[in-house]
Amino acid sequence: MSKKSTSSKPASFQYDAIVIGTGPGGEGVAMQLAKAGKSVAVVERYEAVGGGCTHWGTIPSKALRHSVSRLIEYNNTPLFADNRVSRSLTFSEIMNHASGVIRAQTRLRASFYDRNRVSLYYGEASFIDANTLEIARADGSRDTITAKQIAIATGSRPYTPPDIDFTHPRIYNSDSILSLDHDPKSIIIYGAGVIGSEYASIFRGMGVKVDLVNMRDRLLSFLDTEISDALSYHLWNNGVVIRHTETYKSVEGKDDSVILNLESGKRMRADCLLFANGRTGNTDMLKLENVGLEADSRGQLKVNKNYQTSIDNIYAVGDVIGYPSLASAAYNQGRFAAEAMLQGQTHSALVEDIPTGIYTIPEISSVGKTEQELTQAKIPYEVGRAQFKHLARAQIASTQVGSLKILFHRETKEILGIHCFGERASEIVHIGQAIMQQKGDANTIDYFVNTTFNYPTMAEAYRVAALNGLNRIF
Repeated sequence: MSKKSTSSKPASFQYDAIVIGTGPGGEGVAMQLAKAGKSVAVVERYEAVGGGCTHWGTIPSKALRHSVSRLIEYNNTPLFADNRVSRSLTFSEIMNHASGVIRAQTRLRASFYDRNRVSLYYGEASFIDANTLEIARADGSRDTITAKQIAIATGSRPYTPPDIDFTHPRIYNSDSILSLDHDPKSIIIYGAGVIGSEYASIFRGMGVKVDLVNMRDRLLSFLDTEISDALSYHLWNNGVVIRHTETYKSVEGKDDSVILNLESGKRMRADCLLFANGRTGNTDMLKLENVGLEADSRGQLKVNKNYQTSIDNIYAVGDVIGYPSLASAAYNQGRFAAEAMLQGQTHSALVEDIPTGIYTIPEISSVGKTEQELTQAKIPYEVGRAQFKHLARAQIASTQVGSLKILFHRETKEILGIHCFGERASEIVHIGQAIMQQKGDANTIDYFVNTTFNYPTMAEAYRVAALNGLNRIF
């Protein structure tokens, strides 16, 4: 995969390594190298560290979701029913909480670089050659820095097709929606992937009328079908209008509304539009041609198992290399890439079963195989289920929507998949994940039957589901 560096520089460099980008992937590389005693510089194009994850993606959207979820909980809890008045909050009010979380995360992450004596450069990086970067600042000043090795961790941004005017004050992508400063009564969300589905939950929870346009024939088709159906039903039951197998023809931005014209001939109108259909790797500003690298049509770079590009001293991690495009995975990719940069190869790899957390209301989380995958592979599996409404802790907390599903091998009882829908699903799934990662007899559904769980807890769902599944075996 790799070939010789195209650099003509001498062997003395300012730094052992430069990392471009300070999201989870870049942070993983920089911290691991710094702790190994290497001199490291990081380049961040924005005014604060943290990358898209902290400023526009994972952190703000999850903080938004949490606030809206608590608002729904307040309005639906019998304890507060005496008020007889539903509380409501504007998007701007809820963003104030999210902004505080972003500030706290930024301060924390900046302290990591400071504590580990990593040099921080603010500006936009581009390659001069395989060991030299130019850093351009907003004020027009430029710096040149050199290093023996370079890691690209520039992340991704929302895909914005050229025929849609994203400068229009009523047309947003998943980054710019965070600056929404009015209070829409209705919104069209185009794209029903993870981001679109999460924002559909958020806006509907705030009482906004939501139309969710999906290009596929079902929501989040990579999920276990029952879980996908549960989400569809829950959104539908809460008043979200979902339109499947639709694609847009054109978008008209008006003074008082946005009109979405679909290829099927339908016309839809709302106060604003959120376009959430895909993401593009941030590689177009790097001048990759100067080192002989080329990104694919989605702006992504190809790497080998050591996260090394075709240029032997240049590595890449995170969204910019594609799958799985998760903050959690990017941080580990960064650590593994740093190991390869230090030792010539990495001895670690991402586990095959990476947990998926989808922060709709309620949450979805899964790890391992779906029922559909196991059926197709002709693996004889059985299902164990626990419904949250039967758990004392869920009854106490009034979080009774949802269930836990364990898939396991009929003969060996090996756990093959965990699927959870409901409040705190992304926490609950890790208990099952921990047992799935064990070897041999330690990875069986019997663990959940023979273990004593705290009572009352949501974790107890594992014991209920395990007993339910074992009762199906004959």
